[in-house]
Amino acid sequence: MEFYGAVEAGGTKIVAAIGKAGEEPRALERIPTTDPGETLDRIIGFFQARVSEGLPVRALGVGCFGPVDLDPASPQWGFITSTPKLRWQGTDVAGTLGRALGVPVGFDTDVNAAALAEYRLGAARGLDPAVYLTVGTGIGGGAVVNGRLLHGAAHPEMGHMLVSRRGDDAFPGSCPFHGSCWEGLASGPAVEARWGRRGQDLPLDHPAWDLEAWYLAQGIVSLQMVLSPRAVILGGGVSEVPGLIDRVRSAAASLCAGYLDRPRTPTEWADVIRAPGLKIPGLDGAFLLAEDAAGSRIA
Repeated sequence: MEFYGAVEAGGTKIVAAIGKAGEEPRALERIPTTDPGETLDRIIGFFQARVSEGLPVRALGVGCFGPVDLDPASPQWGFITSTPKLRWQGTDVAGTLGRALGVPVGFDTDVNAAALAEYRLGAARGLDPAVYLTVGTGIGGGAVVNGRLLHGAAHPEMGHMLVSRRGDDAFPGSCPFHGSCWEGLASGPAVEARWGRRGQDLPLDHPAWDLEAWYLAQGIVSLQMVLSPRAVILGGGVSEVPGLIDRVRSAAASLCAGYLDRPRTPTEWADVIRAPGLKIPGLDGAFLLAEDAAGSRIA
């Protein structure tokens, strides 16, 4: 039987696994994200140990925190670039792992990997274009358009879209780069900084959640106008607040103001704004990146 390796690399922890997309992993390990050398050595050690136990991998897929270089023609393809995690700037993730393990590597952002998984296997299956959003310590987004992950001069940075502050909100925003961008107004740290309490400690009837829904809806409506996705998957910790997704749908209908023929009503927006269909879409997406990379050259 053929297996693939998957790495979901986040800013605080990394999940490494062997298996196939849509199935329970045959082996899995969670690794803290510390300095690059130590962390990459532990990832390599995990796969080498599993290979010695009879679980070889044909290819490796990596969904990585960023920013990252995704230009196949670039000498820095597979590198982390200008991340605020300063020790990781300029780290060759794909090349280091591929050379150590002797396998081809599929490499993309963590949110693009999740978008690919939800499009092929999850709540956006068969719905094109599709967008995956994660709302937690930051806001990130990936998109599938015409069956392919969306790349351009760089990868999408949806969380840093410039949005309008609601008239009754004096919070200046928490983004160190842009202040009141989407992430600066609606991420988990923004909720905590605005209200002085973590989102998980706020009651469900707190005014924070209507405001949060309004900001999330504003960004989603902007994406709807640009990409016209048939599905927007809303993932991440903040989005798991009970009832929040319904508030986002209602706010999106209000902000759209009937401009689109469809979606127009909250019920129609419910067809677009969806909860994730997969338990760990980023990991499933990394497996899919590995499958797509199988047979290509070693990084």
